[in-house]
Amino acid sequence: MQKPMNILIIEDDLAIGDLITLYAEKRGYHVSLAPTGRTGLALFYEHPPDLVILDIMLPEMDGWEVCREIRSAAKTPVIMLTGKGEPYDKLKGFELGTDDYLVKPFDPNELMARVKAVLRRAHPLFDESSIIELPALKIDRPHYQVICETRELVLPPKEMEVLYFLASHANQVFTRQQLLDHLWGWDFFGDPRTVDVHIKRIREKLGDANPHWRVKTIRGVGYQFEVKKPCSP
Repeated sequence: MQKPMNILIIEDDLAIGDLITLYAEKRGYHVSLAPTGRTGLALFYEHPPDLVILDIMLPEMDGWEVCREIRSAAKTPVIMLTGKGEPYDKLKGFELGTDDYLVKPFDPNELMARVKAVLRRAHPLFDESSIIELPALKIDRPHYQVICETRELVLPPKEMEVLYFLASHANQVFTRQQLLDHLWGWDFFGDPRTVDVHIKRIREKLGDANPHWRVKTIRGVGYQFEVKKPCSP
């Protein structure tokens, strides 16, 4: 029998926390609930979860601080909850490595659908073909490992999925909407600019000095992982 996934909910509104717990447990997840940011981090380190549902407005430590701590320690997927729907808040969350973002009030069934989608992306069944090797770059998706030159890069699950998807379709151009559909799902309701944020962070980590490949912007269209063919002798 497959071991249930563990979800950590960090939410100070106990009614919301209990509601999410009810829906999550009905779907077979094991749930831990923390009412403050500090308590949530303590549980995170004590019993590392498979996914974190994180409110932004928390006592002791807000969700931004908690997300930074989580991202500095692990690649655990994070879904942020907030009462704010401003684009700035969404972009800030994605810049911190958040995998998804949901504005209150929300439908618990929609949250569970997002949980399932994020977990599927973060913990898929892989095979050997999930490893891509290029000059000075190795993308090992089964182990969520990227080695560029001699450096091992730390990429949150969503950045890893974006990089792997583009690299596995080398020299093919994808629009923002196509990337959203493939990697976030057709039911994603967030800001399309989240794609730009993830591409920017991937570029910052990979650098732009490699002569063999690059993440390229196709102006007015979208993005491409360009692999340059070696010159004939």
